[in-house]
Amino acid sequence: MNSPGHYTQGSLEVIDIIQGSMSREAFQGYLLGNMTKYLLRCQYKHDDGGSEDLKKCIWYANRYIANIEVETA
Repeated sequence: MNSPGHYTQGSLEVIDIIQGSMSREAFQGYLLGNMTKYLLRCQYKHDDGGSEDLKKCIWYANRYIANIEVETA
């Protein structure tokens, strides 16, 4: 889940490119939107009980926390 090959462009990850293209506020909205998406759809995933989507939600939540901690440091 972390750094799959199809999310890497050269030495950069797509998430880093997205972050670099947005303001801090816009990027935080992007992260919150992805957290919401994965949280809302996890209950409909019957193949793994939604655990993969919940892990993705947590990944985005951790990225959001790191982003706001940089802001307050």
